[in-house]
Amino acid sequence: MIDPILIEEQIGRFLMEDIGFGDLTSTIMIDEATTGTFDVNAREDIVVAGLEVAGAVFRRCDPDCSYEPRVTDGDHINNGTKMARVSGNARRLLTAERTALNILQHLSGIATLTSQYVKEIEGTGATLIDTRKTTPGLRALEKHAVTCGGGRNHRLALDGGVLVKDNHIAVCGGLTAAIQRAKARVPTLTKVQVECDNLDQVKEALEAGADSLLLDNMSPDKMREAANIVEGRITLEASGGITLDTVRAKAESGVDLISTGKITQSAPSVDIGLDDVVN
Repeated sequence: MIDPILIEEQIGRFLMEDIGFGDLTSTIMIDEATTGTFDVNAREDIVVAGLEVAGAVFRRCDPDCSYEPRVTDGDHINNGTKMARVSGNARRLLTAERTALNILQHLSGIATLTSQYVKEIEGTGATLIDTRKTTPGLRALEKHAVTCGGGRNHRLALDGGVLVKDNHIAVCGGLTAAIQRAKARVPTLTKVQVECDNLDQVKEALEAGADSLLLDNMSPDKMREAANIVEGRITLEASGGITLDTVRAKAESGVDLISTGKITQSAPSVDIGLDDVVN
């Protein structure tokens, strides 16, 4: 679930961007007293995400409107499925249309692509997770969409965990020194994950007390060797070069997690429309 307070904070900015000083077309073409009923329809097979956000957009423009979802976030639906029905002031609902559809199409696109990755790794024992490669301002919504597609979230923000990467290691003077510094200062319930580019780093990070390892751009064979070294003592995450074509082989290497920014950074929006219901 997305925090409704977060939704309400963001919707105002979304609408201001699209409306400007006012919806000139709807104001000219539609009398203020005119009412209308519209269906939100899927125009391709998708996984749903963002229905409540779309509803909140309509309600912000017309607080008295009726918004009735016909499906729920996380549902796999077919082309032509009625996703929701909204009724109310026609002028105000059409003002909200583009913003509501934009966010619904974008989030459902992320959920749909995520579900494709999840399907590719079924039965491997690995879990698909996201990254911080998100659209500025939309992270919470996009990470919600990932969960709708069957994935799980990595850090929500930098304060969600310690991930020691190559630049941290260089600045601290080496891998072991970086891990020791992190372990000495991190909050007691927070894990320390370390990025490893090769098997020597895997061995060193394990000996230095890392809680989790991120195997960066390793081949499936190298990751399999890393899994043999670790022997299940700590969590292994595969990252880098993860695509729909490569994700299965990397998931079969024995890692616990597969992370990819493509599910948030490269997901295409799906096709969803708002259609007038003719009485």
